[in-house]
Amino acid sequence: MASRFSRTGFGVSLVAAFVFGLLFASGLDLTRFGFAQDGKGAKVSSSQVQSLAETGSAFEAIADHVTPSVVSIQTQRVRTNTRSRGSQRPGIEDFFRNFEQQPQQQEPQEASGTGFIVSKDGYILTNNHVVADADKVTVTLLDKRSFEAKVIGRDPTTDVAVIKVNGNDLPVAALGDDNTARVGQWVVAIGNPLGLDFTVTAGIISAKGRPLNGILGGRYEITDYIQTDAAINPGNSGGPLVNIRGEVIGINSAIASSTGFYAGYGFAIPVTLAKQVMDDLIAYGKVRRSVIGVAIANATAADAKAAGLKEVTGVLVQTYSFDPTDDSPAKKAGIEPGDVIIAADGKPTDRVSTLQRIVRTHKPGETMTFDVMRFGTKKNFRVKLAEAQDQAQQVASTAPAAPRGAEPEARRFDKIGIAVEPVSPELVNRARVAEPYRRGLIVSDVNVTGPAYRKLFADGTILLQVINPGPRRDLRTAADLESVLSKLGTGDLVTFIVYDLGQEGPPRAVTVQVGG
Repeated sequence: MASRFSRTGFGVSLVAAFVFGLLFASGLDLTRFGFAQDGKGAKVSSSQVQSLAETGSAFEAIADHVTPSVVSIQTQRVRTNTRSRGSQRPGIEDFFRNFEQQPQQQEPQEASGTGFIVSKDGYILTNNHVVADADKVTVTLLDKRSFEAKVIGRDPTTDVAVIKVNGNDLPVAALGDDNTARVGQWVVAIGNPLGLDFTVTAGIISAKGRPLNGILGGRYEITDYIQTDAAINPGNSGGPLVNIRGEVIGINSAIASSTGFYAGYGFAIPVTLAKQVMDDLIAYGKVRRSVIGVAIANATAADAKAAGLKEVTGVLVQTYSFDPTDDSPAKKAGIEPGDVIIAADGKPTDRVSTLQRIVRTHKPGETMTFDVMRFGTKKNFRVKLAEAQDQAQQVASTAPAAPRGAEPEARRFDKIGIAVEPVSPELVNRARVAEPYRRGLIVSDVNVTGPAYRKLFADGTILLQVINPGPRRDLRTAADLESVLSKLGTGDLVTFIVYDLGQEGPPRAVTVQVGG
């Protein structure tokens, strides 16, 4: 017990000596205590004060010069309802009145948003969802002038719309170049959130090239949004996102929030894309979208490794997006599913949004060059761009996959975590499997901890071919798949051509890494 007290006393003496030592050193100015807010360190130089003042002046200039070109948009949609007459209290008379012909009454549905003027004679950019299905559109300027607007054109795929008012010498917003915008740069959002007209908020560009995971839907949905932490709320939609020079670089379009209100993440459509859509809507009444005729995705680590790339980069060609596939410009040029596009027009394509930006600088009918990696071999192709097919023809079926029939030949392959069996006549009939896909292997089970999880789907994916490692070969029986996998070890890659039941369109390429 005495020994423990002596150790305690020694520890206290040691701490006390350390504290007195610090105080002594501080008195001699040998050292000083450091705090998160230090009196001397908190001083700001006159040059820093000037810099902050200049930044503040820039925000003031943006508010003064850009806000007059921003407009408040009120929309009205007339809905026709059938209403019952008589007492509001239900009773036997009300029951019989339900069988009578009741007069129809019209109820207006009102909404609001934002836009900005891009020409002195009254063309205005806004969001498609702001004016979609509106029977009446009214525009109000900062100076309180109001105009009834005409919808010139809408593009649901990009959520861009063009409306016009009859005016002269209207204030115009200057359009910038979002390609030169950098993450971390100051931006300002101007709009009419929550009924608070002409509100200015500031923040930075948080990220570029953001996808929104199907928020708009459609085969040609953009994956190239500008993310900002400038406060954006309902009512901001269609308003400008402005850089520190007062140039519009985006159209505020969406927020990421569990409540529907500002939570630190807003998204804007790049203005270069919006301008192209606007020009097409004004000139042609529709968007003439250039495409190469393939469905694409960001290359994964497995895709890049299979392609022979040292870095995880590039855009994977999953399948052809044209029906029939022979009409696909990429297919005509020689590009195949499983290829990884690494450059377009000589410019690196590190991700889908980058490739989209390059392609949309061209018009349908123009020719582009593409560099691709095909399982270790670099190839070059010239593709004549086509105009995007009618969206209505591209809608995928949502019919659920038919249940599989019992097959004695089902076999499990733990190397990639699946079980397969030949496509049965029962499945062909129930799922209406098209003729070219009736001779593959149906995936009957997927191990949720296996390599194929989320890439192949139980009762929904048919393995048609192996295209890597070569040579390309068809899969008809479990023995065919065994002959491929038996030669592969842990970490090796195998690339399949697969067909997903319930989905219209051609098969896709998918790469799976072999597990242990």
